[in-house]
Amino acid sequence: MAEQRDNIKLLSDNRSAGHEYHLMDRYEAGLVLTGTEVKAAKGGKIQLRDSYAEVVDNEAWLVNAHISEYSHGNIMNHAPVRRRKLLLHRREIENLRGETRERGLTLVPTRLYLKSGRIKVEIAVARG
Repeated sequence: MAEQRDNIKLLSDNRSAGHEYHLMDRYEAGLVLTGTEVKAAKGGKIQLRDSYAEVVDNEAWLVNAHISEYSHGNIMNHAPVRRRKLLLHRREIENLRGETRERGLTLVPTRLYLKSGRIKVEIAVARG
């Protein structure tokens, strides 16, 4: 499942988003993860199918993304489904909040990839 393009390695792709939504603007965001989440994501153990993003209190969050538990993890392993913080610029967050509240659009993660050693997620503004 790992697709190599330039210095980008695709870890997970949400192909159903393109069928279920009309995708418009796209944003690249960093993702706050724990150590075992990073190891599991780099192993391709991530599912974006039912996930979405939301803006709450000037912070962007990735909700319902499933990162399987790391196979060599211990008792401190992460929870597979939890809210994960997205790292975006303040203006990008304000734009996303405006589009979701005023225009009634949805934020859908389209793909998760490794770029220059960092895990990034692509968020698309979508109309259902």
